Amino acid sequence: MLITVSQAHLSGENEMTVDSRRGSEHYASQTGLRGFIRRRPLLSFFVLANLMSWAAWTPYILSATGLGILDFTFPSVLGTTQFAGVLPGAYLGPIFAAFIVTAVADGKAGLRRWVGRMMKWRVSWIWYLGAAAGVPTAIIISGFAVSNEDIHMPPVAVLVAYLPSLLLQMVTTGLAEEPGWRDFALPRLQRKFGPLVGTLILGPLWGFWHVPLFLSEWGGWPNVTWLTVAEFIAFACLFSVIVTWVFNRTGQSLPLVMVLHVSVNNFMSLAYADMFPSIANAQQTSHVTLLASGTAAIIILVATRGRLGYRKTEEAVPEATHQS
Repeated sequence: MLITVSQAHLSGENEMTVDSRRGSEHYASQTGLRGFIRRRPLLSFFVLANLMSWAAWTPYILSATGLGILDFTFPSVLGTTQFAGVLPGAYLGPIFAAFIVTAVADGKAGLRRWVGRMMKWRVSWIWYLGAAAGVPTAIIISGFAVSNEDIHMPPVAVLVAYLPSLLLQMVTTGLAEEPGWRDFALPRLQRKFGPLVGTLILGPLWGFWHVPLFLSEWGGWPNVTWLTVAEFIAFACLFSVIVTWVFNRTGQSLPLVMVLHVSVNNFMSLAYADMFPSIANAQQTSHVTLLASGTAAIIILVATRGRLGYRKTEEAVPEATHQS
């Protein structure tokens, strides 16, 4: 009898010790920086993405390529300083911030989902054709209207370089940005706020991330006004509607989103000025992209009644991801 009571007593003590240890571990996981990231993954991502990118871009902005405060120039690669000055900060921001927050907030299961969307290449070829050709077509139609039908055939060299340049944009701009904005942030925003409101939150935040670059060659400094920046953010909001719809309709395929995103960059940097020389200045270019993205966004919003192709999935989502 004494032995039985003693064993029960010891067993109770062991259970209390285990429960106490688990409680301490749970409390520790909810405090400090890691705890904050688990409770506020979206806020943590946006803060980290901006701080890390902006810190890396500071030398570029202060150099002769930007404000001219520092007396040095970034090296030119393929005719631009952006590879050396902009790309490192782009990689350090959205994609790296998304990796950090996903690893802390969701663990290995979350990282598998995150990487899984990046690997989702198997989508109908029609979507790839639509993303790669639809964007230039929309811009050409808008440019044709704005330029009073003053359009020119681009040089053969531009046509030859178009596809290789698109692939280069995929592994630079596309890979640096979209694993953060659309792979990490968009699914969380849609679950919490719905597709339309989530997109209207993400759009300006995506555009705002670019703002420091307007003080550099990237943004056309020193010929930059507040209107230039405002129009760019407006474009980011409108284009985000299109991107969200494509993301949802393709089963959350990130490669498709990357193709859509870089199709804009590729056409505007490679072919636009040759095709529309009369409206190749920054102001007119902004008007053309706003017209093209605004028209497409309105059509999608009306056709989907604001749902943007979103369907709630049955995937198991950690509780932390439901919080902001």
